[in-house]
Amino acid sequence: MDRLWAPWRAALLLKPPKGCIFCAIPRASSDRANYLLWRGPKTLVLLNLYPYSNGHLLIAPYRHVARIKDLRAAEASELFGEARRATTILDRLLKPEGYNLGMNIGRAGGAAFAGHAHLHVVPRWIGDTNFMPVVHETKVVGRSLDALYDELKKAYSKR
Repeated sequence: MDRLWAPWRAALLLKPPKGCIFCAIPRASSDRANYLLWRGPKTLVLLNLYPYSNGHLLIAPYRHVARIKDLRAAEASELFGEARRATTILDRLLKPEGYNLGMNIGRAGGAAFAGHAHLHVVPRWIGDTNFMPVVHETKVVGRSLDALYDELKKAYSKR
């Protein structure tokens, strides 16, 4: 049997934060400390602290809902509108060759925060998977979150 092994997520899985990050982050005083890039009327966009690749973003509604069916039409529309905008910005800044967009719904679906629906926007490049996570328990990400946050925040501020 093949196994999906992601050791860089161990800290999140072994000691998850208390409460809901998608509810707490918008109330926090520092967007930069939380890598919050954009506050829309119904959704927020932030960098993932445990990225699968450089530029991995999370888009979530402010309202605490667990499933897609519970999203209001305006929330769903803004969520996917922000995904469109995110890929446009990432195309310009990082020039990925593709994307994975997905939602892990419920614990069985792999959601680390099962109570709050959120969309992953994961930039991809041909050959971006390699032996480092398996052999060396290391995920190679080309830019620091701080440097990438600065670039993305600047792009998001140009509405």
